[in-house]
Amino acid sequence: MSADFWAGYLSGAVGIIIGNPLDLIKTRIQAGEHPHSPSNLPSHPTATTAHFDRLTSLARGAAAPILGYGALNALLFVTYNRSLALLAPENQDPSAASIWTAGALGGLASFVVSAPTELVKCRAQVARPPRSSWAVARDVWSREGLRGWYRGGAVTGVRDAVGYGFYFWSYELSKRYMLAYTSESSAAAGQEMTQTQEALAVLLCGGLAGVATWVSIFPLDVIKTRLQTWDLHHAPTSESQPLLSEQRSSRPSALSIARSAYRNEGAAVFFRGIGICSARAFVVNAVQWAVYEWMMKTLTMGQEVPITV
Repeated sequence: MSADFWAGYLSGAVGIIIGNPLDLIKTRIQAGEHPHSPSNLPSHPTATTAHFDRLTSLARGAAAPILGYGALNALLFVTYNRSLALLAPENQDPSAASIWTAGALGGLASFVVSAPTELVKCRAQVARPPRSSWAVARDVWSREGLRGWYRGGAVTGVRDAVGYGFYFWSYELSKRYMLAYTSESSAAAGQEMTQTQEALAVLLCGGLAGVATWVSIFPLDVIKTRLQTWDLHHAPTSESQPLLSEQRSSRPSALSIARSAYRNEGAAVFFRGIGICSARAFVVNAVQWAVYEWMMKTLTMGQEVPITV
């Protein structure tokens, strides 16, 4: 397979390993408070960390993203690079619009993997009592089949298209500016830009791209999380066990969940957990881009290969 496939796969897996503890907190905060939640389910940010009773709980829900997000990242980068090659003229720096569009197309392509991965991850992170990713995946499949894995898929698709558009746009433009500035500063001092300076630029731009991405889509991510974990907060009681078909028909739409959240908790609910998410995004994406750039150079035998094909 192509170098950008394996570079994307490895960088995605590394990012999940690093960022899962903060992602676990973010998901539980987003899931919010529900009137039908079990009493031992964390429903407020202050109660979230009380459930980290052992170190292994910080890795809860990581199995699905490590496998799924590696494949997602590989698909994302391959689609982005190929799309940009078609959109941008040869021998010219691609325009900001071309970069954003190629990123959005990459996000749409990754939906096939991201929708079931996100659903399993979120349900494993919020479930009480704790359940593994594999148990969650099996349960969803046995109850609803393939359709169940894509619950919340429309919101996930829109989120990924918009988010990855800004992801590549912010990374490429900030890197272009930063490398030009560093090169000019080094030239003015009579020196050449070092590999350390270039690596620091990649880390900083990758981190900034991660933050910019999540700020642009965070309200959509809150809605997606609540939609995908709705069943966990509205499980049927022992006195009344509705048929599966009735339970499906009673599920609210993404728009209904958004309206209910706004009515009950105000506009602030759509940005709850954004601080933790931004911290995670900076670290994870700084490392992801560094790993991706390094892998691209390694797999192409040390030749200088630009991120955009």
